[in-house]
Parts: sequence; structure tokens; C-alpha cells
Amino acid sequence: MSTRSSQSTRFIFRRGAALAGGIVAIGLAATFAWRDEAPAAPASAPTLQFTAQEVVTASVGPVGRVLEFSGPLVAPATAVVKTDVAATLLALQVNEGARVRAGQVVGRLDLADLHTEIDHRRAAVALARATLDEVTSHHKANETLAERQFISSTALRASRGKLEVAQAQLDAARAQLATAQVNERQAALVAPIDGIIARRHAVPGENLSAHQTIFTIVDLATLELAGTVPAHEAAQLRAGQRVSLTVDGAGEALAGHIQRIAPHAEPGTRGIGVTVVLPNADERYRAGQYAQARLEIADPQPRMTLPATAVLRSAGQEYVWVIEHGKLVRRAIITGSGLAGTGRVIVLNGLAPQAQVLAVRFDNLREGTAARLAGTAAAQASTTAAR
Repeated sequence: MSTRSSQSTRFIFRRGAALAGGIVAIGLAATFAWRDEAPAAPASAPTLQFTAQEVVTASVGPVGRVLEFSGPLVAPATAVVKTDVAATLLALQVNEGARVRAGQVVGRLDLADLHTEIDHRRAAVALARATLDEVTSHHKANETLAERQFISSTALRASRGKLEVAQAQLDAARAQLATAQVNERQAALVAPIDGIIARRHAVPGENLSAHQTIFTIVDLATLELAGTVPAHEAAQLRAGQRVSLTVDGAGEALAGHIQRIAPHAEPGTRGIGVTVVLPNADERYRAGQYAQARLEIADPQPRMTLPATAVLRSAGQEYVWVIEHGKLVRRAIITGSGLAGTGRVIVLNGLAPQAQVLAVRFDNLREGTAARLAGTAAAQASTTAAR
């Protein structure tokens, strides 16, 4: 019985060993078959060719930084027409949008009370002048009597005092009359500057208080745009520097210049205020229109630049594809600020000058793939044949 059991055990072991050997053989055969059917190695892959429009050279040279800021245009020559006295507005001779000249009458007030006061002041001047004449005549008579010693020196001094008082009263009356006449002139509603009536603040029949605004007048011949630039950039700005302006609704860029630069930084932003002037003699643009200023600043330090389309990003890392020694190489780079309006960026680190960089995005590129600029091989062959 034990002999049969032992033979059976050896038979099962032999069958298991044979089965295991068969599985191994099948696995090896499959491995060799996979190797025969695997794609060719990258070395045998066709060389990628890129056109001259698809490859750029990393250039190093001077670049200009661009500062941009925007805001509404304002008319610095803006004036208001006010009444300096309390009066009733009788009439307005211009409406909003009307063009006026400096000194032109734009309205009329009821100045009856002021005219009455002027008449009263004139009467007071006449009375003071008559009083002075009488006192002067009396004083001259006293001087004659004093010479003949008919009156004392004390009486003469009293007479002279009355003369001085009468003269002072006349001077005061004249000053009061002049003040009333000035008030009359200032009460006249005249335009202080050339310009356009921008807004009307009162209507005829309204009782106006002293110093109440009636009109706002703007001169559109010159407009201004106020903006803020970083404090570290302000040192390279100067008054009179050219600025390019774009106004909403205008297709072309306009020429302006820096009028003034603030002497101190803003407490909150630490920026420096800059005011740009836009000549507007034809009054084509209006105060309140939105405008954008573009200011170019020269950078004394040479910078490496690339088209923005050449810079790719993956997992927060910027990189470019470079053709080096006939192969594609992925280079991680660090970029600076973009150059506004140029479509280029500054490369701070990671790329050698004159490197050949792919300027267009391509999918499924693999590092180490053979690559060259189209026409390079033909040019090399021609050079070799010439030698």
C-alpha cells in the first residue's frame, strides 16, 4: 500500500514539474515574440523637421519696459459762475452746451437792493463832502483869528481836530461806496473763461444765496489723464516725456506728454502720481471719456527675450523646447515680466543665448527625439561639397 502511495506521489510531482516547465517556455516564447513586434527605438524614428517660422533664436539686447495706466480724461481749465450777493435770478442768456467767451454776460440778477445801497452810499459821500467843506471854511477862519490872538491855541487845535474827523468821514463814505460798486460789478453774471457751458445749476426765478453756483464752464482745448506708476519707475520719468494715449471710441493712438510728476508717493499704494496732457484744440474728445496711457521706458541692461507663445507651463513650471545637437531638449526657464504690446517675455534664467527654441506649441513631443531646422541638412551638404 505504501509503495503505491509513493509511486502516485512521484507521478503527481513529475506532472507538476512538466506543467511548470511548459508555462515558463510559453512565457519565454511570448517575450521573444513581443520583442520582435515592439516599435522601433527612438533612434530609428524619423527626424522631426521644423520651419524657420516655427523656430526662433533666443536674442539678447536692450528692451524697453512699458508702463500703462488708465482713467477718465478731465478738463483742467474748468470754472464756475457764482453770485457774490443774495439775489433773485431773473434770466439766463445761455444754455448747456453753448459756447461762451471770457467776459460774456450769461445771466441777469435782480439787483434792486444793491442799487438802492449804492445810491445811499453816494448820498453819504455827498453829505460827508459838504460837511468837510463847512469844517474847512470854519477852520480857516479860526486860523486867521488865532494869528490875531483872538482865540486860544486850544480852540485852534479843536478846530483842526474837527477838520480831520470830517476828512475821515468823507474817506469812509467813499470806501463804502466803492465796496458797493465792486459788489455790483461782481454780481454781474459773466463767463470767466472761454469754453462750453457744461452744466446749469439754477433756473430763472430762483432766489439765490451768496456764493451759489449758477454755471460750470469747461475749456476742452487741453485734457489731462491722471495715473499712478510704481515708485521705482518714477526716477526714469521726466516732464515733457512722450506718452501714447488711446481714447475709447478713437481707433488711432494719440500723442501726449507728461505735464507733471507728484513730489511724493501715495500713502496707501506707494505709487507716484503722473499727469499726462492731451492737446485737444479741435475739441474732438470730451472730459469724462476713458483713456489709456502707454509709456515706454528704456532698460539700460540687455535682456534675453522670447515670444510668449514659446513658453509652456506644466505643474507650475515654465519650460521651452530647444533643438540641441540635433535632438529635442526640454529646458526649464524662469521668466520676468512681459513686454506689453510686443508679445514677448523676458527670460531671466535657464536658457543660453542663441538657443534654437520652438516658437509654436506642438503636442506629443518627446525629449531626445531627433530634430532639425528644415533646410539645415541641405545647407550643410552644400557647404561640404564646396569644400
